[in-house]
Amino acid sequence: MNTANIDVVKLKGYKKKKVLNRSIGGTIFIFLILITLGAFMLLPIVYAIVTAFKPVNEIFIYPPKFWVQNPTIANFIAMIEITQETWVPFERSLFNSVFVSVAGTALYIIIASMAAFPLAKKKNKFIAIYYQVVVLAILFRPEVTRTPLYIIMSGMGLLNSYLSIILPILAGSFGVFLMRQFMLTIPDEILEAAKVDGANDYMVFFRLVMPLVKPAWMTLTIFTFNSLWNTGDTQYIYNEEMKTLTAVLQSISSAGIARAGAGAAVALILMIPPIVVFIISQSSVMETMSHTGIKG
Repeated sequence: MNTANIDVVKLKGYKKKKVLNRSIGGTIFIFLILITLGAFMLLPIVYAIVTAFKPVNEIFIYPPKFWVQNPTIANFIAMIEITQETWVPFERSLFNSVFVSVAGTALYIIIASMAAFPLAKKKNKFIAIYYQVVVLAILFRPEVTRTPLYIIMSGMGLLNSYLSIILPILAGSFGVFLMRQFMLTIPDEILEAAKVDGANDYMVFFRLVMPLVKPAWMTLTIFTFNSLWNTGDTQYIYNEEMKTLTAVLQSISSAGIARAGAGAAVALILMIPPIVVFIISQSSVMETMSHTGIKG
């Protein structure tokens, strides 16, 4: 049988295969389901925005109304006045949250990536054992390490400092695991070619590896920034001037319904930075998730 006959046989076999096409009705149904789910996901965000501009009497009106009837910025003014009169200026708490989130995220990306690089590209039985320890550490909840961390922070004299918030995040193992899984997809031949051209390990890491794993560390940026921004744990912070905006929100909320409007305003402000970071980095999320399970 010549090549032409083989091609004809293959073509006939291909025609016999059933081609599954989704009907227009099925496509519309799935689209409506996705739209409904998206609306439910957006509902809490919309409600938080609407509530922040409601007068206090509308927040507790019965029967409750979703949309604001008389929009006002009084809640934001009350928020600033309360923080200045009761605790510390609002700007100070906002600075604490921004500094801790940005500095902690940047440090964690660098440290987790540098720790993941040898785990992915160095062949050694001790490295394999260390990786198993990293995976095991993911199973422990943060509550398990609170008491040991407090003892360590107290012994090092780091209580009431930014480091007491940042250092526990830097010890997290999830980032190491995520970065390692993505670095495994980089061919060793590329790294070897760079070393042949005279690049050392630091040049290979910063100029070659980090750009290639950008989707991974952008995704890790979302998780880390969100975790640090929303931290309201005052276990290591007793000085009011060092507390973050989330801790201020907890203090306002504990005052009862009289400060519900100010609490809604703070909650809205707390929502904005994580949403902005996610919008900037969202294109990297799906690409990263498609790589993390390729190699173990």
